[in-house]
Amino acid sequence: MSSSPVERNRLWSRLNDAVAKQGVPLPTPVFAVDLDAFDANADDLVRRAHGKPVRVASKSLRVPALLERALQHDGMRGVLAYTLREALWLHAQGIGDDLLVAYPTVDRGALAELVASPAALAAVTLMVDDVAHLDLVDSVRVTVTEPVRIAIDVDAGLRLARQHVGPKRSPLGDAGSVLRLAREITARPGFALVGAMTYEGQVAGVQDAVPTARARSAVVRRLKALSIDQLAVRRREVAAALASVAELEFWNGGGSGSVEETGADPVVTEVAAGSGLLVPTLFDHYRSFTPRPASYFGLPVTRKPTPATATVHGGGLIASGPAGADRLPTPWAPAGLELTGLEGVGEVQTPLTGPSAAQLQIGDLVWFRHAKSGEPFEHATTVHLLSGAEFVDSAPSYRGCGQSF
Repeated sequence: MSSSPVERNRLWSRLNDAVAKQGVPLPTPVFAVDLDAFDANADDLVRRAHGKPVRVASKSLRVPALLERALQHDGMRGVLAYTLREALWLHAQGIGDDLLVAYPTVDRGALAELVASPAALAAVTLMVDDVAHLDLVDSVRVTVTEPVRIAIDVDAGLRLARQHVGPKRSPLGDAGSVLRLAREITARPGFALVGAMTYEGQVAGVQDAVPTARARSAVVRRLKALSIDQLAVRRREVAAALASVAELEFWNGGGSGSVEETGADPVVTEVAAGSGLLVPTLFDHYRSFTPRPASYFGLPVTRKPTPATATVHGGGLIASGPAGADRLPTPWAPAGLELTGLEGVGEVQTPLTGPSAAQLQIGDLVWFRHAKSGEPFEHATTVHLLSGAEFVDSAPSYRGCGQSF
């Protein structure tokens, strides 16, 4: 990724030219995705996956047209959805017929809709890690027709003595516990065990080459290496246990930050990725790949409280996760802008300082990058698609389609 001031200023000109060419004022914030960078990122994810298909994580996009565009790339197959209602909607829209729901659901209404539709039952796979998840399915169906497709979520965290490093997801941490649940699934009428998942978030979702945190990055790299080695053994043991009760169709693993490592594991049959398509700021500093930022939002300068300060309207699109400066959006183009320590980014205004602030005039657009992928589009109804120096199309987000998952 080039983050040089020259490249960022060129981006500023390119995005502003695209807005000007529209001929009519665009409502702000202006949300934009660079399709050239998006496509290059998609090709790079496929290249890194060791020939295994990449399942597209919809949570990191939330724009149906971008989901469809990603799935058009050779080597990308299937959707990793984040709610059952989302998966059902995508199926109804014709966007996917291979939809794996990444998280267990307790949405009885959505489960009732699923079990009532043979077509949806054939396309959607539910994630479970507890017998209670099976009980919920049984509670909403009167008779068993087609089986509900089930995948087991296996804990992929690093275990060091009594410490657990990684997302607090599944309680299933060894072959024995997974096998007990697998036997329950296969013994119950109306369920088919078809897959397994191991998401190593402590590898895939943590930067390991941050220039301003070299010591911490070295520790992160060591923890990642330990995680990969430990998880390879766990996957192998769990896979051997599962083979005694079911023949799995797939084993999903990884994320944008661990495509190579996860794809290299012989147990894994497909790799999940989504953030690597748009590349938010939390994915800027990985040793494993060179990202190309593809997602931006533009805010207008509405005030000049001092000659050296420019205040834009809005800006407070804070990323989820542990609160900290790395969850704030970054003023990106033009280069040479900084947030203030007192106000940071606000819902209605964000003051900017730095060398470029004095050059900005009321009405100019400042382009930001979000800390996480997909999340900014919860604040958008329309996303403008950039190619070269012009917007070639506009696409509705989930919000623009009247959906909120």
